[in-house]
Amino acid sequence: MFGRILRMIFGFALACLAAGVTLVLFIFTPTELIGPQSERLSEAGLLSLAAATQIAMFAALLALIGAGFAEWQRIGSWMYYVLVAVVIAAIGFLVQYWGEARGEASIVNNYAATAFLVTGFVAGFVYWLFAGRFARGPGREAEVVPPAAPEAAASPDSPPAQAAT
Repeated sequence: MFGRILRMIFGFALACLAAGVTLVLFIFTPTELIGPQSERLSEAGLLSLAAATQIAMFAALLALIGAGFAEWQRIGSWMYYVLVAVVIAAIGFLVQYWGEARGEASIVNNYAATAFLVTGFVAGFVYWLFAGRFARGPGREAEVVPPAAPEAAASPDSPPAQAAT
């Protein structure tokens, strides 16, 4: 039980860091980060950590509910975690929109919506990669059902099966 909780916390922390980096990559272009101005890369790193902190504070309760349900139901599918994270990101987008002052520039545009949804996808996938895929428990990763025995072998008194010609 204690190991599961640590795995969930570790996965959540990594998912928040990945989400912070993803949001920052929607702000800076790759040429800005790789170019000769080295302060851009450190600026992007610090902004990623700040974004990850904000994401963690906003998403903690919702992610706990989603991950706790998955652990309880033994859900190990990556699609579940991605869907939950995208829903959390969409809720975050709506909260940003509802918190805007009227008359100012709005967050509602395709670029911002794409940034939030891609961030949710990345965060959900990273959580699944480091924590969620182990929710099934040991030995449940690949349940193989053995093939059924032929009916002819079930009864030793029955005549051998005729081959179809």
